[in-house]
Amino acid sequence: MNSIIKYHFDQLEKDRVSLLSSLGGVSDKTLSTNLTEGKWSINQILIHLLTSEQLTLAYLKKKSLGVKALKNSGGWEWFKMYILKWSQRLPFLKYNAPKHLLAHTPETVPLEELGRRWTLLRHDLHQFLETIDESNLHKLIYKHPVAGRFDIIQCLMFMREHYHHHLPQIKRLL
Repeated sequence: MNSIIKYHFDQLEKDRVSLLSSLGGVSDKTLSTNLTEGKWSINQILIHLLTSEQLTLAYLKKKSLGVKALKNSGGWEWFKMYILKWSQRLPFLKYNAPKHLLAHTPETVPLEELGRRWTLLRHDLHQFLETIDESNLHKLIYKHPVAGRFDIIQCLMFMREHYHHHLPQIKRLL
């Protein structure tokens, strides 16, 4: 696996393991309680993160079938990535999850089952990342619902930003 991809994947994994470990002693009732009407519970946020990654991996696999025909990323994509990155960090900016993502998100999943699914998904993601040839690192293989196309490195960067965007919500609910 490319060292840059490995670094970003390892960071994602470290974040996931740390979060699930910190939630291990929290009751299912606490995890599934919505403190504010219309806001997500911790469980729903975790399911959202998992579902987002599942759909992302499915899209990456699909696009990888025709990867040679894709254009390469460049300065414009890096500019968009940094705008997207900072927009995820601003607490006063609120986003609605894409309808496609919401349609594929289950209502609730017990933490143990969610952790098992997330572990399997990360294993699949790791296997997929190992198949990426160096010549395809900068192919525009990922499509963000708002910001458009990015390469695999930028995709992994966004996945981590997405996680960190939701982390303060989880901490508030705890």
